[in-house]
Amino acid sequence: MPSRRTLLAATAGVTTALALGADAQAVSGPDDKRLRRLISRMTLEEKVGQLFVMRVYGHSATAPDQTDIDANLQELGVRTAAELLAKYRVGGIIYFSWAHNTRDPHQIAALGNGIQRASLALPRGLPVLVSTDQEHGIVARVGRPATLLPGAMALGAGGSATDARTAGRVSGAELRALNVRQDYAPVADVNVNPANPVIGVRSFGADPKAVAKLVAAQVKGYQEAGVAATAKHFPGHGDTAVDSHYGFPVIEHTRKQWTALDAPPFKAAVRAGIDSIMTAHIMVPALDPSGDPATLSRPIITGILRGELGYDGVVVTDSLGMQGVREKYGDDRVPVLALKAGVDQLLNPPSIDVAWNAVLAAVHAGELTEARLDASLLRILRLKAKLGLFERPYVSDAGVDRVVGIARHLDAADRIAERTTTLLVNKGALLPLNRRRHRKVLVVGADPASPTGTTGPPTAVLAAELTALGFTTTRLSTGTAPTQAVIDQAVAAAAGQDAVVVATYNVTAAGTQRTLVTRLLATGVPVVGVAVRNPYDVAQLPGVKGYLASYSWTDVEVRAAARVLAGRVAPRGKLPVPVQRADDPARVLYPIGHGLTYGA
Repeated sequence: MPSRRTLLAATAGVTTALALGADAQAVSGPDDKRLRRLISRMTLEEKVGQLFVMRVYGHSATAPDQTDIDANLQELGVRTAAELLAKYRVGGIIYFSWAHNTRDPHQIAALGNGIQRASLALPRGLPVLVSTDQEHGIVARVGRPATLLPGAMALGAGGSATDARTAGRVSGAELRALNVRQDYAPVADVNVNPANPVIGVRSFGADPKAVAKLVAAQVKGYQEAGVAATAKHFPGHGDTAVDSHYGFPVIEHTRKQWTALDAPPFKAAVRAGIDSIMTAHIMVPALDPSGDPATLSRPIITGILRGELGYDGVVVTDSLGMQGVREKYGDDRVPVLALKAGVDQLLNPPSIDVAWNAVLAAVHAGELTEARLDASLLRILRLKAKLGLFERPYVSDAGVDRVVGIARHLDAADRIAERTTTLLVNKGALLPLNRRRHRKVLVVGADPASPTGTTGPPTAVLAAELTALGFTTTRLSTGTAPTQAVIDQAVAAAAGQDAVVVATYNVTAAGTQRTLVTRLLATGVPVVGVAVRNPYDVAQLPGVKGYLASYSWTDVEVRAAARVLAGRVAPRGKLPVPVQRADDPARVLYPIGHGLTYGA
């Protein structure tokens, strides 16, 4: 890292900001005595603000585009991030690509520097903890040219704790260079429900022990790089058929089942020294029969997480704008109840004004004590101190260039991805495709939008990689719900081809992706499938002679799948989840650990 002197010299206006924030800058490490002295000097309003982590629109802390100013005024009542900090003294800001926070690495770094400068310039100014959801795979907010790595289920297929740790270390190093010090990853949910609409491939798998091993490894990787990892979603979101963004899931596990299935990854994260844990907006009657979501449950947060698991780090809510936490209580009650349950950081309420004033009013009314706020503040400030925010709140462009998207990181991502691609079906040893027998390849299939807006589309990536490997490719994007006309076009395009590669995305029994594959199989041309999200697709397509699972449609995983198709590398991944039969879900088609290779 550059010296503090170098950073200060490189950042305009920093000296003044640091002078105004002198109390904060006096902290040199996680020294509770000094942190408590800081807390004692804060006003009640400042304490309340420090508990919130908020979204804000714009690429700049002080000069966002007019459309982002308008969005901020409508949703937050302020024009800019700097105004948000001045009005509410929020302790954290979360970045989203849709909020235009993550255009490119240098912009992201400049935004973070502007946020820190604005906060430190305030009376008793404190550094801001900037966070984002950079899980990799299908959830990533920072795109190219930053390094994009295989997601959790892909790493689960690889089964390597070393690779999981390396992925965390690479991602963490790049996030820290961008001044993002808290990552809402890894997902510690054990995905035992194939119908789970919100977790799925964001989980490392369905085996609690395997998930626990990889969660612990990734926690260590992130935190070795100086970024706070966040295990989510406690007490476990893996067995739901409802998305908590839009509904209120209920987990019917018994206490014994929860202990065996859901708890191990979180226990492993705590043992690994996890810096923060995110709550889930789910009801678990066996853990708390009140009907409250876990986020608002004192028996779950204070009783189990704090008491039984012995965790004393930062607890952050999942977004308070999600339906799962708003189902039972109004937006003014949710933040108060979350604090009473034992959480520390209140993430992204629908209205910061309503939530902030509700917490303030609860203290004035005696429902919350100032001492309760101080306990959370101490945890939050300890984390900020551990992450070096008091000593080095700024980053440099030179630091970005030295770390973000460098060749060594990109190569590591490619090599990890190659170890995750899973060969599920290979009838008649069709794969690998042979450049002499299968020179002409038609690539068709779904092209879901890039998680970051910077990758894909997957059919184009597959076709380009196969072309680079010596095949002659034709590409036709057919979408996630191809029409009859598109299906007819694909069948016509298959004429004269030596093989067809189909990218599938969440195939269902009644969906037209299934119809597309059935029609292509009827042409007699060999058809190979690549599941670019859920590996469960294979159960719906029994006639396909070759089938790969890539677990995501980001370029790094799709390119690796193409290299496996071409035989440039052998498939090594093993299913981290079971795949049930489509005609009899009670029976397993492919068990955990299934995965073919070449020449076996």
